[in-house]
Amino acid sequence: MGRLKARMREAYESNQKNEHRSICLHSFSDLSHVSAATFMYLLKDCYFYGTHKATAKFRILQQQVKRALNNDPQPGPFTYIVQCMYIIPLLGQSHAEGFSHMLISSLRHLKSVESVQKDFIDAKCLAARLVLDILASVVPHEERILVKLLETFDIELKDMAHAFCGSELGDEDLAAAREHLKQHVQYFMKSESYVTAVALMTRFSIQCCDESFLIKLIGSKQYKAAEEWAAFMGKEMIILIIQKYLDVKMLKSANELVKQYDLAEEFPDVNYLYKESSLKKLAEKGCWDVAEVRAKKDTKLMEYLVYLAMEAGYMEKVDELCERYSLEGYVKSLVPEEVMCQSDYLELKKLILEEIVWVDEINGLLSATSYIEACKIIGVDCEWKPNYEKGSRPNKVAIIQIASDKKAFIFDLIKLYEDDPKALDCCFRRIMCSSNILKLGYNLQCDLHQLSQSYGELLCFQSYEMLLDIQKLFKETTGGLSGLSKKILGAGLNKTRRNSDWEQRPLSQNQKEYAALDAAVLVHIFHHVRGQPQFGVNEGRQVEWKSHIVSSHAKHQWTDFYFTIYTPTLDIMWYN
Repeated sequence: MGRLKARMREAYESNQKNEHRSICLHSFSDLSHVSAATFMYLLKDCYFYGTHKATAKFRILQQQVKRALNNDPQPGPFTYIVQCMYIIPLLGQSHAEGFSHMLISSLRHLKSVESVQKDFIDAKCLAARLVLDILASVVPHEERILVKLLETFDIELKDMAHAFCGSELGDEDLAAAREHLKQHVQYFMKSESYVTAVALMTRFSIQCCDESFLIKLIGSKQYKAAEEWAAFMGKEMIILIIQKYLDVKMLKSANELVKQYDLAEEFPDVNYLYKESSLKKLAEKGCWDVAEVRAKKDTKLMEYLVYLAMEAGYMEKVDELCERYSLEGYVKSLVPEEVMCQSDYLELKKLILEEIVWVDEINGLLSATSYIEACKIIGVDCEWKPNYEKGSRPNKVAIIQIASDKKAFIFDLIKLYEDDPKALDCCFRRIMCSSNILKLGYNLQCDLHQLSQSYGELLCFQSYEMLLDIQKLFKETTGGLSGLSKKILGAGLNKTRRNSDWEQRPLSQNQKEYAALDAAVLVHIFHHVRGQPQFGVNEGRQVEWKSHIVSSHAKHQWTDFYFTIYTPTLDIMWYN
């Protein structure tokens, strides 16, 4: 009997759901007799009972609403949505803004439809009335919804005056509406709602501020609003905002405004300063090839690029650029001692590294593997040739560096893989899957992903034991590994060669030293901080570094695994 009742209950609930679904589908397919309140109730139910995640549900419903608004809502889609906007706050604050954005955005594709133009014009006054009700806090909507209503319905001052005065419009009615809106502008300015204040001022031609308002906008980083307000105020204010941008080194924004408003005569140097700034940022990222492409049409910019390379101590790049563009005379005019700042960076000799070993043949691979297996702690990093084509796949990893505190090995992965992939796989499994070796990295998961993408048929880059990503212990440190090195060891890393050609053979000595340093510095950072009480402090809380050691095992049958993994405890490894 109990089972029968349960089945009957299930059948009843299923029937109710199907009936509810049928009502929803019917309502969405024909809105001619569906009120705004009913529509919003059904829309809310569809959202609550949907099985997708929130973002997916929102997108699906937005498509449903777009289709529904073509199905004869009365008296028209624009008026219908204004009616819905009055209903939405009743759904609850947590959903009001999302539903409002959904409905208003759904109108965009209808603005060009000729058959609904009359409704669009009729709805303007209703939308203006809604804006007044929002400003008066009669209908609770977010300020962003208010701004969106103004834009979507193209509300003008005459629409606001008609909604405000409700009579035939005269000049005094327009003035009264503008004065009323001005009071709201002043309120928004006092409450620091600058975006809304600017939207009202620029749309309804309300002038109630001086240049101090522009300074407030820039100080609060409301740059888009600042530019809109400056454009509304005229050329004098545009010149002022450009000058303010230059004062805070916002050269890109300043240059864009100079071009947009044809002010090159007033700011003749801005474009060149912006190009110099762009070259400097590219150089700091190690994107020298991109910087060269950007600069080669301008001799002065190419000279500046040479200067940046010399400043960074990237002398092989200096020689390369001078030979290619005949800039030897310019270099001779510089005083290298005044330009170069290598002392600001950590140098390999300070780490007292005994040897950098280049490994590109099997005997060297076996010898290096034996040495590394005897180490307790190693640093691991890898490099690949940059690919500047947008959307293209990254190049294969060219080298992998492994360093102890005494010696660094640089493995030529491309050649070793071509010569004997099985030997390469076996040796690196002995390293990566050894539980006797703590492997340090900085964002090493990214490197391992790149390695597995480059050499997917090798198992050695798909599994690992005893891996510690130092980045996770110092999340608050900015500037990547270089920033961490500066914080812990007192000097950052010179990253100028990061994006050099790592597939060229032979690598330059500077490239080898750069590669070795990136791996060796990990070991020195670890040794430097391991015994300090504050090590592992992250965002104000103590973190036990050993808890961040991870392992991962690929789902493969390792039938050719030629060695045994031992798992001694961490305390035995480092404290005995």
